[in-house]
Amino acid sequence: MDLLPIVVVVIFLSLVVLMGGIFFSKGKPKAKRGKAFKAKDHAQILKEANRRLAQNPKDPEALLALGEVYYAEQQWEKACKIYEALLEVAAGNPEIDEFTVNRRYGLTALRLNRLDDAYKGLVVAHAVKQDDFETCFNLGYLEFQRRQYERAMIYLRAAVRLNPEHAMTQRYLGHSLFKTKNYKDALAALRKAVDLQPDDKESLFAMGECFHELNQDDQAIRVFSHLRTDPALGPSAALFAGTIHLNQRQFQKAVMDFEIGLRHPDIKVEVLVEIKYRLAAAYLKEQEISKAVALMNEIQQIYPNYKDVATQLSRYKELNSNRNLQVFLLSATSDFITLCRKITLSFFPKAKVKITDISVQKNDWADILAEVETSRWSDVVLFRLIRSTGTIGELVLRDFHARIKDLKAGKGYCVTAGVFSDEAKKFVEARLIDLMEKDKLMTLLNNIDSSQKAMLIEE
Repeated sequence: MDLLPIVVVVIFLSLVVLMGGIFFSKGKPKAKRGKAFKAKDHAQILKEANRRLAQNPKDPEALLALGEVYYAEQQWEKACKIYEALLEVAAGNPEIDEFTVNRRYGLTALRLNRLDDAYKGLVVAHAVKQDDFETCFNLGYLEFQRRQYERAMIYLRAAVRLNPEHAMTQRYLGHSLFKTKNYKDALAALRKAVDLQPDDKESLFAMGECFHELNQDDQAIRVFSHLRTDPALGPSAALFAGTIHLNQRQFQKAVMDFEIGLRHPDIKVEVLVEIKYRLAAAYLKEQEISKAVALMNEIQQIYPNYKDVATQLSRYKELNSNRNLQVFLLSATSDFITLCRKITLSFFPKAKVKITDISVQKNDWADILAEVETSRWSDVVLFRLIRSTGTIGELVLRDFHARIKDLKAGKGYCVTAGVFSDEAKKFVEARLIDLMEKDKLMTLLNNIDSSQKAMLIEE
């Protein structure tokens, strides 16, 4: 009877020990999966992973282990295949990091230039985690390559916030902004990109374009002048620099720019032709007609119908052979006026001519008032000599007629290197105005006294 309490206590203690054992057994953590791959070198991991994959091709632990090895060793082809396989087994498997798998699949596909696959992987990775720099930058790069510049800017701006000192992010952001004509912001990003990576000549060139678009041509000229000798960008830089100088009427500087551009051995044909076209324009402004004609002949051999080359060539071939016509159409105002005086003085052979007034209208034409006395008549005559090879309309003749009345001239002669419209000819039918088109002008130019002509063409 005395043993009963002891037995009860023993049984009770046994039950407590048993329950405690069960409790601690249930609370013990499970052994971590992938234990077989820990603390092993790559060769051992590859051996173990391939062994397990032979038994189960979709073994996630083995695939993850192989992916880690191939990714670390930059074996992109093999790594890409592994992460592509992991995408198939990732669904519904909480032990697989969806972000990492998609991110690495995207990055390895990008290394292999599989851009569509790279885009798919990175888009999913970005949906899982928006603040990863690599994902944002590469998605921005891919959108840039697709010419989706607005979308590229969204990713690239996010990447800049995460890493503002990454040169390529600033580069592609700057170029995307430039493509969307946001030149001010583009300039800031491109300047940062060049600061971080000074040998990025394409970004420097884009900076020059931004300066030009923002009407900051002095800065643009500095950039393009610096790049004129670059083997790749030199021809285009010279074209830009020369064009800006041409628009600024700095013709000698434009000639120098274009000539530097043409010295490059390898020039894209479209750039080559445009440089020659604009160099010809600069030569014409400098009255070097023979050089301009030679360039236009070269352009015609490459592109027979390039812009207005055929029209200009027919015009300037004649100019090249007639110095007086060159002066009439192209020379400075002072030389033009000198020629007009000589035309007026030789207009009426054996007449006494006294020039009393000369006026110039925006270098477009000259009005010369003269008192003319011949053996048969004497009168005040107004000459208008128009510097144009185009068609002169009625409005110019109406203005000329009003001018004749104001000056109380008895007669007017209107001379052009072009032609007069039908309306202009009808206007003068009942008025004391004679029209002289190019053929008559050429006669006047050829009949100028030889001694005066020698003085006129004296360099």
